[in-house]
Amino acid sequence: MKKTIAMAALAVAVSFGAVSCKKKVSDADLQTQATTVVVSNPNASVEVKDGEAHLSGIFESQEAKDAMIAKLKAINGIKNVHDMATVGPAAPVVVKNQDLVDPAVQQKVKDAVKDFPSVKVETVNGELTLTGTVSSADARKIKESVDALKVGKVNYNYTVKK
Repeated sequence: MKKTIAMAALAVAVSFGAVSCKKKVSDADLQTQATTVVVSNPNASVEVKDGEAHLSGIFESQEAKDAMIAKLKAINGIKNVHDMATVGPAAPVVVKNQDLVDPAVQQKVKDAVKDFPSVKVETVNGELTLTGTVSSADARKIKESVDALKVGKVNYNYTVKK
């Protein structure tokens, strides 16, 4: 009987030890999981510190924000979610127009080919493009003149007659 009580006490002690040795999830792991959840909203961000998520950004609706908070709270190891986000229209994303070539660069190229009236300088898909019909000797002169300007990518789409 004493052995049975001793074994039961040992089993209880081991089970308490196993429960108390539960591995704590690191903030880095929680940050990775939280970021994966929040990435669905490009106007929001999350930071995890001491097991607490700090949500910020702009949401299109209160429902979307509440759903995001619920998803963050569902992550095992997140103790609390601090809501610092707002509801409203997203800030407009400013994108520089990459289809434009600097007018000064375009003018330099036009000046370089002014002696070749059949050649036109245009911007096509954001790149300088030379079109027209020229002789092979003129094509070489044009290419040397434009390359000397070091203006970047130039498409030579002119027809060379023999």
